[in-house]
Amino acid sequence: MTATEYGIVYAVHIITVEFGPIVSKVCERLLRKGPLSLREIAKSDINHNKVKDILSLLIHHNCVQAFSLEPPDGSDSKAIVQYIVMFNNIIHRVRFDKFSKVVNEELGPQCGSVFDALLTSGRLTLGQLIQKDSCTKKPKGSKEMRDSLRKLVAARFVERVPSPEPVLGNKEGPAQKKRGAKILKEPEETLEERVLEASTPVESIRFPLIFEQGSSSSSADNDSNISEGKRKERDVDSSSDANNEVVWRPNFEELIRRLRHKACVEIVKERRDDQRCAIVLNAMLELGRSQEKKVKTDKSVPMSRDSIYEEVIKTEEGRDMLDDKVKKCLEQLSATSSYLMLPKKTSSYLPAFVIRTDDSYIVDYKSIISVAQKDEVESLVMKRYGKEALRMFRYLSQEDRFVETDRIANALLTEKKVTPQILMKMWKDSYLHMQKLVVTGVYVPFLLWKVDKAIAWRKMLDEMYHASLNLSLRLIHESDSERELLLLPVDKLEGGLKNRRKKIDDKTILLSNARLNLDDAIMLFHDF
Repeated sequence: MTATEYGIVYAVHIITVEFGPIVSKVCERLLRKGPLSLREIAKSDINHNKVKDILSLLIHHNCVQAFSLEPPDGSDSKAIVQYIVMFNNIIHRVRFDKFSKVVNEELGPQCGSVFDALLTSGRLTLGQLIQKDSCTKKPKGSKEMRDSLRKLVAARFVERVPSPEPVLGNKEGPAQKKRGAKILKEPEETLEERVLEASTPVESIRFPLIFEQGSSSSSADNDSNISEGKRKERDVDSSSDANNEVVWRPNFEELIRRLRHKACVEIVKERRDDQRCAIVLNAMLELGRSQEKKVKTDKSVPMSRDSIYEEVIKTEEGRDMLDDKVKKCLEQLSATSSYLMLPKKTSSYLPAFVIRTDDSYIVDYKSIISVAQKDEVESLVMKRYGKEALRMFRYLSQEDRFVETDRIANALLTEKKVTPQILMKMWKDSYLHMQKLVVTGVYVPFLLWKVDKAIAWRKMLDEMYHASLNLSLRLIHESDSERELLLLPVDKLEGGLKNRRKKIDDKTILLSNARLNLDDAIMLFHDF
């Protein structure tokens, strides 16, 4: 999904806050115009060398990726290096606290502090991490830092940096041009996805197990008979020469996957109203995680009931669960049902969250996420347009086809004069798709209505970016307007100033929490 208009404005705002207006100007140009060469970016009022420094900064913080396109067949022209902005990575910058919490919960505070250093710095070698640690009040030491980094790599929270300038193959070959009509039917990869795929190293290089060979041994360094593989491992892990070290960065893909899994468990817990179902689903997600090739995978790999049960009893919550209970939970997760929807107290169809095939079970991520997305949109429709609009939206969502105005009014027993007015309001805001049907001999055309999820969901996402931008601007305004008061220690404030400071702190916490909750919804529509 390409960035929406307010998505671009929000991303530029994030860069402006963190790196300043000049850096954000280069970033905005790339967001709006797409990939550009250094010369094309520097055509503006920004100095050529300054643009070069800005691009280096954005690359270092994983916001921009350099690449080049392979020249067409038979062409003598050289591949020109271009720069593409990583929109997702920019938005991820507001999620650093969430990412840090995931790492701290799984690996502990020691690994968490190493991970935080990578989050703030963008890319670091082990030597640079050790150097940063030595400047802290309580340095951990090189061994502890090395062990923490090893755990982070093993958990895939940290990865080796991608290829600096991957070359993309030319997709406009003669054979493809002839088959142009057929190719249009196939889902096209975005340029950003192609660049990411080309720059990502193979698994063995991306997550090298470089710490298990005892590479710090000095005797091993002098062994002329050492294998080539072990020699490479030592070179990568050498802390004596920072230039030869592997450069590491946070792996946002794995962190988003963990947050997606956590969201799926919460969705199932809320809809199925059974803690045990959530425990079983969580075990299935843990079991199948290593087999997931991409974050937005629709379905997990098949899992046997025995393997699921073994994973369940490994957890503290599922330790006492019997095999029959696990079987019952799997049956519940595999069944379709209804759930209550306010305000009309009507029930809606709830899809199966797990697919059963013979003796195995598959988690249906798409079904789980779609239920939560639908509830988010319906909640907004209810608040903005009212109860009758919500009923119409639900009806059209379930029909999943164009329905004529009078038929909607008849099905929902609403007034025929009011029905088109409500539908028109939702259409103007892009939450409904309208089509006019002209009939010969009839002066007024028939209006047909449909919920187009692709359009409605994108509109919802754009509005959430807008709201998140406004919250961020409000936070900055509150901080700037009371900067002097916020800098004073609380114990030195008295009377009215102390109460005023408390109100500012409470308002800041409220705005920050609202922004974090809104970002959860953004991830639901964009990242999950």
